[in-house]
Amino acid sequence: MKLLNYALVYRRFLIVVLSVLFLLPLPLIIRTKEAECAYVLFVVAILWITESFPLSITALLPGLMFPMFGIMPSARVASSYFKDFHLLLIGVICLATSIEKWNLHKRIALRMVMMVGVNPAWLTLGFMSSTAFLSMWLSNTSTAAMVMPIVEAVAQQIISAEAEAEATQMTYFNESATHGLEVDETIIGQETNERKEKTKPIPGSSNDTGKVSSKMETEKNSVTGTKYRSKKDHMMCKLMCLSIAYSSTIGGLTTLTGTSTNLIFSEHFNTRYPECRCLNFGSWFLFSFPIAVILLLLSWIWLQWLFLGFNFKEMFKCGKTKTLKEKACAEVIKQEYEKLGPIRYQEIVTLVIFILMALLWFSRDPGFITGWSVLFSKYPGYVTDSTVALVAGLLFFLIPAKELTKTTSTGKTVAFDYSPLITWKEFQSFMPWDIAILVGGGFALADGCQESGLSSWIGSKLSPLGSLPIWLIILISSLMVTSLTEVASNPATITILFPILSPLSEAIHVNPLHILLPSTLCTSFAFLLPVANPPNAIVFSYGHLKVIDMVKAGLGVNILGVAVVMLGMFTWIEPMFNLHEYPSWAPDFLNQTIP
Repeated sequence: MKLLNYALVYRRFLIVVLSVLFLLPLPLIIRTKEAECAYVLFVVAILWITESFPLSITALLPGLMFPMFGIMPSARVASSYFKDFHLLLIGVICLATSIEKWNLHKRIALRMVMMVGVNPAWLTLGFMSSTAFLSMWLSNTSTAAMVMPIVEAVAQQIISAEAEAEATQMTYFNESATHGLEVDETIIGQETNERKEKTKPIPGSSNDTGKVSSKMETEKNSVTGTKYRSKKDHMMCKLMCLSIAYSSTIGGLTTLTGTSTNLIFSEHFNTRYPECRCLNFGSWFLFSFPIAVILLLLSWIWLQWLFLGFNFKEMFKCGKTKTLKEKACAEVIKQEYEKLGPIRYQEIVTLVIFILMALLWFSRDPGFITGWSVLFSKYPGYVTDSTVALVAGLLFFLIPAKELTKTTSTGKTVAFDYSPLITWKEFQSFMPWDIAILVGGGFALADGCQESGLSSWIGSKLSPLGSLPIWLIILISSLMVTSLTEVASNPATITILFPILSPLSEAIHVNPLHILLPSTLCTSFAFLLPVANPPNAIVFSYGHLKVIDMVKAGLGVNILGVAVVMLGMFTWIEPMFNLHEYPSWAPDFLNQTIP
């Protein structure tokens, strides 16, 4: 028993040591570059999935092990850790820092909620829409962390409003009853005396009845919790929490910068297929936005039906007078918005830069018309989305936000400098350096698989899968990714699977986008568990949810997500990227000789 306790205490240490030692025969016995690279890949994958090491520290292992096995020199491995992705990330974090510093995100969220009204179903959709929109530009984690306090305040106000309404009704009932008693006081008194004479209560019986009634009420409160007056209130809190968690994830699907997995995939894809210039901010938005909108609406309907039921007649009833609960809810949202005051100069400047950056991303190379990148046609492929992000990011450090003043010896206040929209210290506090290193480790791993020939070897072994229908291959890969991402981090999942799925698509002579796009989107479908992704953990921490609630709701959203992705792949996405043809920019695996 003592040994078992020690094993539990030092389990992370044991996992690291045993992973390294248990897999060591692979490079020692086979002694090929493919086997040595596979050893590194397996060790890194195990440590990422178990999180025995910090993810970013595990990501440094290729930098240590590739030179030792002679797969890549140290200088080349090091260059893999900083790519175009990191410049894009820096620019996006500059924008996110300014948006959150000046509370522009809160103003946008509250305004969108005020637009949809305060009916519980529409209110939930309003919160989901505003959360999804913010998540397109901010990280899923910060979006959920920002919106949840507002949602919690609204939910508690709804509960207190219902209590107030019931108290008012009870007071009115008691007053009516008292008035009736005064009118018939004589008759009631006579009837009471007759009952007392005819039926004498057994001593202590009335006290016992009171105790039973009180006990039943206490049990009812202990089941629902002290925060909730009824089961319906509890269900409403669960609905609002899960709607925020899921919409923050769904919103991140729509833009290339919306979530780290999209960026990781983009950089991996552009590195492996440099001649394909079909993926940019605009093309990504065009194919993913319909998926996100459909999934958001279906998730809203699913969650609403699961927790509160879906009453279409009640939702679309026109001219209905607002209930006390709805008025209280509207008042809370209005007060939160008024606390922000009138829109400030800093918010306006941030909003203008934000809009300009989005427009420049969309118009760089939209595909259906000539974009502004034609101005740099002398250097094709040199100007990317990261160029736009860096220009915008530099503006946040340049444009003045307010004057810095000091008081002179004569008592006069004078300006001596200005403060920009964001400072370096503020940027550092927002910059996810762990993600930057994790992504760099993924790039190094992919480069090592390519350099050692492991990617080609995997492709040759997976080529028999080409006999399966393409829809079945996509479904299997999507379900595999969705399952893995529940227990491993999203960036680690896409980093592990990209070197496997790319050779698979080449081996069966299918457009790589046909398999990689749905797999990348499904990497974000971590809806089942509180630990699956940070937004889930944030909403779970408010105490309204149990794990089983998240599993039931998340399983439905997972199924809906895979179904919507499959629908998109075989409708509007297929003609957009010409997926029915094997592209010239991908290696012709069938004509290659595999050693």
